[in-house]
Amino acid sequence: MFLKNSRYYKLPTHTTVVDDRPVALLNWRRLPTTTGEAAIVKAHDQLDALAEQRYADAARYWHIADANSALQAHELTELPGSEIQLPKN
Repeated sequence: MFLKNSRYYKLPTHTTVVDDRPVALLNWRRLPTTTGEAAIVKAHDQLDALAEQRYADAARYWHIADANSALQAHELTELPGSEIQLPKN
């Protein structure tokens, strides 16, 4: 269902019906505690670009989102000057 590098890969799912169609939903997952360093958001920063710089893998932007408990990852870079956490791994 999900790619192997997805944060959702191998997570348990359940099914519900929406508009007479079965829809697979993910169960909530607990976020691990992460260690890292603070970074100040600059104008035009994007999480995928930050992940590419830090991990050499733009698809790992969700590690940054998880470290900041973001439900909407794009919100982390909307306000230049704000502080976000960049996890070590």
